[in-house]
Amino acid sequence: MIKVAILTMSDRGARGEREDLSGEAIREVLAGMEAVVVDYQVIPDDVETIVERLTDMADHVGADVIITTGGTGVSPRDVTPEATMRVIQRELPGMAEAMRAESMKKTPNAVLSRAVCGIRGRTLIINLPGSPKAVRENLAAVLPAIPHAVEKIGGSDAECGAG
Repeated sequence: MIKVAILTMSDRGARGEREDLSGEAIREVLAGMEAVVVDYQVIPDDVETIVERLTDMADHVGADVIITTGGTGVSPRDVTPEATMRVIQRELPGMAEAMRAESMKKTPNAVLSRAVCGIRGRTLIINLPGSPKAVRENLAAVLPAIPHAVEKIGGSDAECGAG
């Protein structure tokens, strides 16, 4: 069972002024795989708060995967990628590239995504956009690779390819 933490970045959501539909979209997509949500938080778009939460979820909660939503665009308060880069030890650019490539099939605005994916210790961290539609599309692009990534990050020495 993959242990997942969900972290939503939303100033209005953190103040209780907006329902977190993107966090719910993550839960819906994950329902199709063997995963359990071990932590869920809605926090403001603040670099230090994001760094603190990501670090805690990886180092103390013990999440195998942290999926963030929100703060990946170009607005002044969109700081999730900067915070994520401060937390990860190794970047996984292929995951972010796959998400952007899939999104480009739907909207030219996908080029504005600054989402980052990477590894901290034994935790995979994936940044997703803030809209529920984009969450579903982006997560679908990388979902098939998540179980294998978790296995390898956890130290498995099983072969990666078949035959």
